[in-house]
Amino acid sequence: MKTYFLSVLVNNHFGVLTRISGLFARRGYNIKSLTVGETQDSSISRMTIECIGDEHTVEQIQSQLLKLVDVKAVTLLDEKSFIARELFLVKVKANDTNRAAIMQVCDIFRAKAVDVAPESMVLEITGDESKLEAFRSLMDAYGIIETSRTGVTAMSRGLQ
Repeated sequence: MKTYFLSVLVNNHFGVLTRISGLFARRGYNIKSLTVGETQDSSISRMTIECIGDEHTVEQIQSQLLKLVDVKAVTLLDEKSFIARELFLVKVKANDTNRAAIMQVCDIFRAKAVDVAPESMVLEITGDESKLEAFRSLMDAYGIIETSRTGVTAMSRGLQ
């Protein structure tokens, strides 16, 4: 089993997300991560779908997606020539004695504090899964209160 990333251009209107997620559910395919947002053309949205399977499964997914009326294009992103990022928000316990240490870890990971309260901080970090997991692991020592992740968004490099 391998992780694959699909970039899917779709018409930006009501029900498209439901039809695509329904296709995955009916076929028994699992979506590990799904993000959707408008492109430079507001009538088109880009879906980044992270899924796990074998080559045959991904070919089937691509084929089924292309049969849907609102799907404009499906691109299997080449693992060596695309950029993928995820946003991770983490709320940690923080006080006057450990706030500076938390900020030192943030500096190393290029994370930033987006909210500070007397007994907590909300930190924001972007990157790939391994970077986010390493950051989360270090934040465990301070006491994680809550987390939220966006899922992966990706695009190919260069003019592809």
